[in-house]
Amino acid sequence: MNEIRAIEESQMKENLTFFRPGDTVKVHFKIVEGGKERIQIYEGLVIAIKNSRVGRTFTVRKNSYGVGVERVFPLHSPRIDKIEVSRSGKVRRAKLYYIRHKIGKAAKIKELLGKKSTVTKNTPASAQNNSARTAASGK
Repeated sequence: MNEIRAIEESQMKENLTFFRPGDTVKVHFKIVEGGKERIQIYEGLVIAIKNSRVGRTFTVRKNSYGVGVERVFPLHSPRIDKIEVSRSGKVRRAKLYYIRHKIGKAAKIKELLGKKSTVTKNTPASAQNNSARTAASGK
Protein backbone atom coordinates (compact mmCIF):
# COMPACT_ATOMS: atom_id res chain seq x y z
CA MET A 1 0.00 0.00 0.00
CA ASN A 2 2.87 2.37 0.78
CA GLU A 3 4.36 1.75 -2.67
CA ILE A 4 1.14 2.94 -4.31
CA ARG A 5 1.10 6.06 -2.13
CA ALA A 6 4.73 6.78 -3.09
CA ILE A 7 3.90 6.56 -6.80
CA GLU A 8 0.86 8.82 -6.33
CA GLU A 9 2.93 11.39 -4.40
CA SER A 10 5.48 11.54 -7.22
CA GLN A 11 2.74 12.30 -9.77
CA MET A 12 0.99 15.04 -7.77
CA LYS A 13 1.63 18.71 -8.54
CA GLU A 14 2.81 20.93 -5.72
CA ASN A 15 2.02 24.45 -6.93
CA LEU A 16 -1.73 24.48 -7.44
CA THR A 17 -4.04 27.47 -7.60
CA PHE A 18 -6.81 27.36 -5.02
CA PHE A 19 -10.29 27.53 -6.54
CA ARG A 20 -13.73 26.25 -5.65
CA PRO A 21 -17.07 25.66 -7.41
CA GLY A 22 -18.57 28.93 -8.62
CA ASP A 23 -15.23 30.43 -9.65
CA THR A 24 -14.55 31.41 -13.25
CA VAL A 25 -11.20 29.95 -14.28
CA LYS A 26 -8.88 29.97 -17.28
CA VAL A 27 -7.31 26.56 -17.83
CA HIS A 28 -4.14 26.64 -19.93
CA PHE A 29 -4.18 23.20 -21.56
CA LYS A 30 -1.40 21.73 -23.73
CA ILE A 31 -2.58 20.33 -27.06
CA VAL A 32 -0.42 18.31 -29.46
CA GLU A 33 -1.25 18.73 -33.16
CA GLY A 34 1.00 16.76 -35.45
CA GLY A 35 4.50 17.38 -34.14
CA LYS A 36 3.73 20.75 -32.60
CA GLU A 37 2.55 21.51 -29.10
CA ARG A 38 0.53 24.60 -28.24
CA ILE A 39 -1.40 25.94 -25.27
CA GLN A 40 -5.14 26.48 -25.57
CA ILE A 41 -7.04 28.51 -22.97
CA TYR A 42 -10.41 27.15 -21.86
CA GLU A 43 -12.36 29.68 -19.78
CA GLY A 44 -15.53 28.84 -17.92
CA LEU A 45 -17.35 28.27 -14.65
CA VAL A 46 -16.25 25.50 -12.29
CA ILE A 47 -19.42 23.52 -11.58
CA ALA A 48 -17.93 20.52 -9.74
CA ILE A 49 -14.79 19.22 -8.08
CA LYS A 50 -14.66 15.45 -7.56
CA ASN A 51 -12.47 12.74 -6.04
CA SER A 52 -9.25 13.23 -4.12
CA ARG A 53 -5.47 12.88 -4.36
CA VAL A 54 -4.15 12.07 -7.85
CA GLY A 55 -7.57 11.29 -9.36
CA ARG A 56 -9.03 14.70 -8.47
CA THR A 57 -10.98 16.26 -11.35
CA PHE A 58 -12.90 19.47 -11.92
CA THR A 59 -15.63 20.25 -14.44
CA VAL A 60 -15.63 23.57 -16.30
CA ARG A 61 -18.70 24.81 -18.20
CA LYS A 62 -18.82 27.57 -20.79
CA ASN A 63 -21.19 28.77 -23.47
CA SER A 64 -19.78 28.53 -26.98
CA TYR A 65 -21.95 30.15 -29.67
CA GLY A 66 -25.10 29.63 -27.61
CA VAL A 67 -24.37 25.99 -26.80
CA GLY A 68 -23.27 24.88 -23.33
CA VAL A 69 -20.00 22.96 -23.36
CA GLU A 70 -18.57 21.10 -20.36
CA ARG A 71 -15.11 19.66 -20.04
CA VAL A 72 -13.63 17.56 -17.24
CA PHE A 73 -9.97 18.22 -16.41
CA PRO A 74 -7.75 16.05 -14.18
CA LEU A 75 -6.22 18.44 -11.64
CA HIS A 76 -2.78 16.77 -11.53
CA SER A 77 -2.50 16.21 -15.29
CA PRO A 78 0.85 17.08 -16.88
CA ARG A 79 -1.14 18.55 -19.80
CA ILE A 80 -2.44 21.40 -17.64
CA ASP A 81 0.09 24.21 -17.77
CA LYS A 82 -1.60 26.51 -15.26
CA ILE A 83 -4.98 27.50 -13.86
CA GLU A 84 -5.92 31.16 -13.35
CA VAL A 85 -8.91 32.27 -11.28
CA SER A 86 -10.39 35.24 -13.13
CA ARG A 87 -13.44 35.69 -10.89
CA SER A 88 -14.53 34.25 -7.54
CA GLY A 89 -18.17 33.26 -7.28
CA LYS A 90 -20.48 33.30 -4.29
CA VAL A 91 -22.32 29.97 -4.13
CA ARG A 92 -23.75 27.78 -1.40
CA ARG A 93 -23.47 24.42 -3.16
CA ALA A 94 -20.60 22.06 -3.90
CA LYS A 95 -22.07 20.89 -7.20
CA LEU A 96 -23.64 23.48 -9.51
CA TYR A 97 -25.44 21.12 -11.88
CA TYR A 98 -28.54 23.34 -11.78
CA ILE A 99 -26.64 25.82 -13.99
CA ARG A 100 -27.13 23.43 -16.92
CA HIS A 101 -30.83 24.30 -17.04
CA LYS A 102 -30.41 28.07 -16.73
CA ILE A 103 -30.27 30.37 -19.76
CA GLY A 104 -28.83 33.87 -20.14
CA LYS A 105 -28.64 36.07 -17.06
CA ALA A 106 -30.21 33.36 -14.91
CA ALA A 107 -27.00 31.34 -15.35
CA LYS A 108 -24.87 34.09 -13.78
CA ILE A 109 -23.20 33.56 -10.41
CA LYS A 110 -22.82 36.45 -7.98
CA GLU A 111 -19.25 37.64 -7.50
CA LEU A 112 -17.57 37.12 -4.15
CA LEU A 113 -16.25 40.57 -3.30
CA GLY A 114 -14.27 39.81 -0.14
CA LYS A 115 -12.22 36.64 0.08
CA LYS A 116 -13.00 34.44 3.05
CA SER A 117 -9.99 34.39 5.32
CA THR A 118 -8.65 31.12 6.63
CA VAL A 119 -6.73 32.77 9.45
CA THR A 120 -7.40 31.28 12.85
CA LYS A 121 -7.72 33.48 15.90
CA ASN A 122 -4.76 33.38 18.24
CA THR A 123 -5.32 33.21 21.94
CA PRO A 124 -2.87 35.24 24.01
CA ALA A 125 -0.93 32.09 25.03
CA SER A 126 -0.65 30.80 21.47
CA ALA A 127 0.28 34.26 20.19
CA GLN A 128 3.19 34.33 22.63
CA ASN A 129 4.28 30.86 21.50
CA ASN A 130 4.15 31.94 17.85
CA SER A 131 6.21 35.09 18.50
CA ALA A 132 8.76 33.05 20.47
CA ARG A 133 9.08 30.56 17.62
CA THR A 134 9.62 33.28 15.00
CA ALA A 135 12.22 35.00 17.22
CA ALA A 136 14.07 31.71 17.72
CA SER A 137 14.07 30.89 14.01
CA GLY A 138 15.48 34.35 13.15
CA LYS A 139 12.71 35.41 10.79
